[in-house]
Amino acid sequence: MQARLSLIQWLSPAFPTGGFAYSHGLEQAMSDGLRDADAVADWVAQVLRHGGGWTDAVLLSLVLRGGDADALADTCRAMSGTSERLAETMDQGRALAATLSALGHTMPPRPLPVAVGVAARDLGLPVPEVIAHYLHAFAANLISAATRFLPLGQAQSQAALAGLHGLIAELANHAAQATETSLETATFSADLAAMRHETLDVRIFRT
Repeated sequence: MQARLSLIQWLSPAFPTGGFAYSHGLEQAMSDGLRDADAVADWVAQVLRHGGGWTDAVLLSLVLRGGDADALADTCRAMSGTSERLAETMDQGRALAATLSALGHTMPPRPLPVAVGVAARDLGLPVPEVIAHYLHAFAANLISAATRFLPLGQAQSQAALAGLHGLIAELANHAAQATETSLETATFSADLAAMRHETLDVRIFRT
């Protein structure tokens, strides 16, 4: 029970990783016309299935199953398709490591999925469960970004997140068996939105 509570704490919005400041390119997509709950939920689903959500899940899985954290950190950095994506994963991973070190779990800064994987290795939790919690936090942060940017009600936002639960469970089970050959992305619109966000004049989010 305590191990699960620790994981929930680390992935909570209250844990000081600064995740609230990042939209993963969603801010640009919303500026371009993505304006309702269904469209946002579909955008997040595609990122989970084919984009940064999936690659994070695979990297997390590989670390949890004993992979070389430093080598996988290099892979994560190399797969960051934009400067903002690199900043997003590095800044949050650095903040996670700093806070956990202050709590007595000394660890160096690494990209977020690798840092979470290293920290969670000793919890003894099933790999699919750790991945599912991570992906849920990933999705929840993006839905929260949409709630703050759009005229999107709390009930609509929660319904959108709840609608992603099945996909999150499916991807967690799949990623738990994945190998490095499973590291692939195909979310061109999201990647282009992230690139264009770098020059967005007025912004709420850092990415």
